[in-house]
This record gives sequence, C-alpha cells and structure tokens, in this order.
Amino acid sequence: MPLNLPILLTWLRVALIPLVVGVFHLPESVLAPHLQNVIAAGFFVIAAVTDWLDGFLARRWNQTSSFGAFLDPVADKLMVVAALLSLLALDRVSDLIALIIIGRELTISALREWMAQIGASKSVAVNFFGKLKTACQMTAIPLLLWHDPVGTLDIARIGTWMIYAAAVLTLYSMFYYMKLAWPQIRERSR
Repeated sequence: MPLNLPILLTWLRVALIPLVVGVFHLPESVLAPHLQNVIAAGFFVIAAVTDWLDGFLARRWNQTSSFGAFLDPVADKLMVVAALLSLLALDRVSDLIALIIIGRELTISALREWMAQIGASKSVAVNFFGKLKTACQMTAIPLLLWHDPVGTLDIARIGTWMIYAAAVLTLYSMFYYMKLAWPQIRERSR
C-alpha cells in the first residue's frame, strides 16, 4: 500500500465517519443539540473537502495508485451512507430518499466492478452527471446535519430541497450508467 498525502487524506475521511455519526450519540448534558449539529456538519464538510483534495493532489503530484483508486470511492460511499443513516435516525431525511441514494451507490459500484472484470470499465467512468449528483449530495448532507436556521435562512428546508435534487440526479445518473453498460449486459446475458 503506497503511503502519500492523498492516501492519508482518504484515510482521514474514513476516520471522520465515526465522528460525524458519534457526535449525535453524546448526551445533551455533554453537548447541546445545536452544537452536535454544527460539529457533525463541520466534520462532514472537512471530509468532503478531503474528497476533492486527495484526488486533486494525487493527479497533480502523479501519486495515483490502484489502492487509492479503490479506497477513494469506498471512503466516499461510507461517508454518504453513514451520514444518511444518521439523518434517517434524526428524521431529517425520508427513508425513500436514503434508499434511492444508497441503492444507486450499491448498484453502480457493483456495475463498475463487473465492467472492470470484463475489461469495459471505461464505458462507465465517472461523468458530468455523476459529478453533479455528488456535488448536490455534498451540499445537501451538511445542510441537513446543520439543520438549524441561520438568521432568516431555513437551512433544513434548503437541505431538504437539495437532497431531493440529489435523489433525482442519483436516479438519472444510475439510468445513464446502466444505458452505457447495457450493450455489455445484453451481450453477456445470452
């Protein structure tokens, strides 16, 4: 396993996951609900920034590796799933929205794995719609974790609309990737 700054940033993202979730399990006598929200949102934002930064640095410094290519999407998916499960427990996101997002992540991960095994991974490489979906999720989730109003801004409502948009983009990008993979699926299912 190579050890460089991009890999360490990815591991940092993995390490932040239990902190995002764990802060909501502290008693109110230790940490008030508003501070739980702020801290969880802060940890998630730091993790999201490391997601961008590790890829940028790996490409910039030519430190890409097969291990990094494996670990990065795993860390991303763990981060999103953990945050969504916390938001479900806090009743800040619907189970349908969480199921759409988590189901898509599992489906596309499995599809990419299968396409890589048959040597066709380039046909389901990350594209604009996947990146837009990710940007929407990475905006919506910290807003829903924060949840409290900021002045007259209803952060919870903005976060809810953003997660709905993310769910729509999630479905669209899943169908887009499935369409790209369909010729391979059809050919191999005969």
